[in-house]
Amino acid sequence: MTSGQGGPDPQQGRPPQGHPGWQAPPGQGWQNPPPQYPPPQYPSPQGPPPQGWPGQPHGYTPAPSAPGPQFPPEAPERPTTVRVGIGAFLATFILGLVASVVQLSDVDGLVAQAAAAVDDPTISEDVVRTGIVVGAVLGLLLTALQALFIWLAWKGRNWARVVLLVLGGLSVLLGLSALSGTGGGIAGSGFLDSLSVFSLLITLVGVVALALRPSSEWYRAMTARRQAGLR
Repeated sequence: MTSGQGGPDPQQGRPPQGHPGWQAPPGQGWQNPPPQYPPPQYPSPQGPPPQGWPGQPHGYTPAPSAPGPQFPPEAPERPTTVRVGIGAFLATFILGLVASVVQLSDVDGLVAQAAAAVDDPTISEDVVRTGIVVGAVLGLLLTALQALFIWLAWKGRNWARVVLLVLGGLSVLLGLSALSGTGGGIAGSGFLDSLSVFSLLITLVGVVALALRPSSEWYRAMTARRQAGLR
């Protein structure tokens, strides 16, 4: 059979193998799998490969963590209610010191007045004097604690504010009881009675001011800043 009868020769028109310009026919995709690249070794100077690079498993990148509450570098300004409340407790503290100095300036008169109020022959003036001295020492300790609570409440300590509210509320109740004549206290001079009335009113102002909403919100903000490591 001649070449003309069998159809076109597939080798016709192609340069022989090994001849310059000859290339092997490309293979099918299913016959030649894609080349395999060895996984990169880390650490490499180029850094980690991008997403989808051979040798790196595919997947979702981890979601960034939610940011925490942001605080300004400066502490929030004290509201007027806090300033008024702390100022009122400070004024009560000063009035208490003045009253203590006035009372202790005449210890003999105070002892005689206390012994007459007790009206018990078994209790001598020496016992009354000892009781007054012990009471004065305890009063100084309580005064120092009150000053500490006022300072800590000014610096934004909420627990110190709560202590001042409790002590102030008790002082108001005791003061009202003494003014009504049911407290059983010792009657003082007109000056001391006036100091007691002023102290009662100022303490009431301080309790109300520190219990208002702006004061509570400021102390809550200061507590959150302190828990976050800020001042």
